[in-house]
Amino acid sequence: MAQPAWLQPRYRKNTYLFLYYLIQFCGHSWIFTNMTARFFSFGKDSMVDTFYAIGLVMRLCQSISLLELLHIRVGIESSHLLPRFLQLTERIIILFVVITSQEEVQEKYVVCVLFIFWNLLDMVRYTYSMLSVIGISYSALTWLSQTLWMPIYPLCVLAEAFAIYQSLPYFESFGTYSTKLPFDLSIYFPYVLKIYLMVLFIGMYFTYSHLYSERRDVLRVSPIKKKKM
Repeated sequence: MAQPAWLQPRYRKNTYLFLYYLIQFCGHSWIFTNMTARFFSFGKDSMVDTFYAIGLVMRLCQSISLLELLHIRVGIESSHLLPRFLQLTERIIILFVVITSQEEVQEKYVVCVLFIFWNLLDMVRYTYSMLSVIGISYSALTWLSQTLWMPIYPLCVLAEAFAIYQSLPYFESFGTYSTKLPFDLSIYFPYVLKIYLMVLFIGMYFTYSHLYSERRDVLRVSPIKKKKM
């Protein structure tokens, strides 16, 4: 006797992924809408307290996004693990280590700019992924999801680097995360951040190359699928 459709593993997987993408889309859409409404209401003053207004939801969305590494690892999402790992760790480090730990950095304009870039990319990406799971495809959305990152992702990395640069004086003054180890060894966290700046740009090159190859493959296959439908 055949199983009902809703009991089949593929159906359960697609249902789970659809709900995951929907939750992420709603979260990032709420953040972007909130930031837009605040900017039109309060102008540049809204940029100073962006983190206080939407930081909690932003941290929640980015924490949940770590599930994507598990999705790839267990095979329910088809993507390459290392590029996604690099993208997610960039955000986690910037958001939780650099911004959340330093109140002075939270008031910088770069935080607002960074959140706008992140949410623009994620709203489009999660919309595309959510519809793809249920077999809906729009050529315009496919092209946008595979193209929007090209100008915005490098700007994200530059904004992340600038956020690190602006945070260095505070890490130096307050000694956050700097610690002494046994045998007269110590970790001076500003040095760690400076090293990470180099890693950030190396990772950007690797991730950009991967995304470009992925874009080429998706846009090459997309017209073929459209003709077959």
